[in-house]
Amino acid sequence: MGDVLVKAAAFVAVILAGYLMKRGGLFKKEDFHVLSKVVIYITLPSAIISNFSKMTIDYSLLLMCLIGIFCNLVTVAAGYLANIRRSGEYKAFDMLNVSGYNIGNFTMPFVQNFFGPVGFAVTSLFDAGNAVMCTGLTYTAASAAMAKGQKTTIKTMAKQLFSSLPFDAYMLMTVLSFLHISLPAVALSFTETVGGANAFVALFMTGIGFELKLDRENLAEIGKALALRYGIAVIMSLAAFFLLPFSLEVRQALAVIAFGPVSSVAPAFSGRLGLDVGLASVINSLSIVVSVICMTAALILVL
Repeated sequence: MGDVLVKAAAFVAVILAGYLMKRGGLFKKEDFHVLSKVVIYITLPSAIISNFSKMTIDYSLLLMCLIGIFCNLVTVAAGYLANIRRSGEYKAFDMLNVSGYNIGNFTMPFVQNFFGPVGFAVTSLFDAGNAVMCTGLTYTAASAAMAKGQKTTIKTMAKQLFSSLPFDAYMLMTVLSFLHISLPAVALSFTETVGGANAFVALFMTGIGFELKLDRENLAEIGKALALRYGIAVIMSLAAFFLLPFSLEVRQALAVIAFGPVSSVAPAFSGRLGLDVGLASVINSLSIVVSVICMTAALILVL
């Protein structure tokens, strides 16, 4: 337990350092986008390649993609049903801001430091399913709930998915693993070095992007969204650990993933539908705080 708390405290310290440096003027809010590109295009793909190269994927792990989709479907449905008697705007808002998982920028650094290659692969494959929902299907469902009529075609979704370098890295390494093909040693040495920086850069970026401007009028909506999200997370975490027929390390990883923060693209999609972006951003930031607490507690209990 002591080791978990020390590592978790270090993660929080990195996030806090990013936030305080932004408040102190050393970094600007806009720097979040610069670091985001570093994570998405350099450190995260490198971490994926490095960790996948250290293991042989069992066919059963491909089920993690379906589990990622299923968890998203449950939270999207919960967002809709929680507002069944309210207007389409409320339904769409919670469908977007109660669902999705911020895996690459937040959950991955936790798993990267506490679990081995198998746990990392579980998280990566879960994120592949999660990405299918976050990059198109959830937005399409929320748009339909508002009767906006905005369509997302299969071609558009495929383009969004495969234009994501981390997703491409997931697919490439999964295929190479099943074919028992190894990358050159020099490439693996590079990805191991660069991928080792992913946890720090991603968490520091989270601190820079952290915003918290509470409005009393919206406290009830914020509380409802977070209670719904993490109430479901508790159920999913317990079900994953005690009911799923996988190895202990797989179940441990899933139990922690369940408490990941809300998808980082939720505020952007909320804006595209003309919903309250400020409220979406507050929920997104608060979900990071709640997830730090919940994931740390989960790690203590399952490890």
